[in-house]
Amino acid sequence: MGQYFLRRLLLLIPTFLGITLVVFAITRFVPGGPVERMLMESQLAGSEFSHSSRGGQVLSAEQIDELKAFYGLDKPVAEAYLDWLGKLVQLDLGVSTRYYLPVWELIQERLPVSAFFGISTFILSYLVSIPLGVLKALRHNSRFDSISSMFIYAGYALPAYVVGIFLLTVFAFQLGWFPMGGFVGDDFYYLDGFWPKTLNLFHHALLPLIAYAIGDFAVLTMTMKNSLMENLSADYVRTAVAKGLPFGKAVTRHALRNSLIPIASHFGNVISVFFAGSFLIEVIFNIDGLGLLGYEAVVERDYPVVMGILAVTSLLMLLGNIVSDICVALVDPRVRFDG
Repeated sequence: MGQYFLRRLLLLIPTFLGITLVVFAITRFVPGGPVERMLMESQLAGSEFSHSSRGGQVLSAEQIDELKAFYGLDKPVAEAYLDWLGKLVQLDLGVSTRYYLPVWELIQERLPVSAFFGISTFILSYLVSIPLGVLKALRHNSRFDSISSMFIYAGYALPAYVVGIFLLTVFAFQLGWFPMGGFVGDDFYYLDGFWPKTLNLFHHALLPLIAYAIGDFAVLTMTMKNSLMENLSADYVRTAVAKGLPFGKAVTRHALRNSLIPIASHFGNVISVFFAGSFLIEVIFNIDGLGLLGYEAVVERDYPVVMGILAVTSLLMLLGNIVSDICVALVDPRVRFDG
């Protein structure tokens, strides 16, 4: 098993290189770029280092070439990618063309916000989905199963951003029960004590958490239900009950553990969401996390930030796949990777 995971770790390298190379090449060939954005901003803002006899603000050809050389946009794609990769090995993600700050500092600043929502969503989803899936399987075709399935299928069908817009419109805009957005209130840092700050935080975070969790909640609940129902109909469970083992113990001792295997395989896939955030959810609720940072970087053609966030999220996703295999191996003793 150790050799298997060692091979998987080694395969991370070419996979990561392929992902980053493709996106890096796309950023060089798409129309527009950081220099073009600066030209537009200088024309609109009347930059003091450029002038025109007609009153419009433009940069000279020499200044444009200097900007392209400064950001490495004058080099071929392969050479520029190797330069970026060499800096990445040294944990240097470059400098943002919009904020003029190191990309790693921007990621570190916003990482705790996205991690809070990701970890909270994970805990909330699993704590609710697993017991609810077990209860639905044990009470299959009951009124409770039918009513809960109706809400679960609705949550699965609706995209998270649609749920977010609905929650924001109804409960924040119309009813005024929650703030319109933000991670914390303006008076958060002036509050005294742990509980006032905690209440302020969750008052702002409740609606985004629901929008975050609704999709995973529906998938995990139905996965748990279907897996447990399949194991309850298996021969080994019927044999255990026929030998006199109480049905409840047959469920907890035998069927439940085997039913957790699909849930364990899903565990690693949500690791990237822990820290990468959700672009649309953070944009809708104006949460200053990695998702909003990545969205604004794409819109503003801030390619160093785009590549920095891509490097972090792709590594997390690739490592998450390995964690999924480890979780499956821990839950299911039949899994062996020797071959």
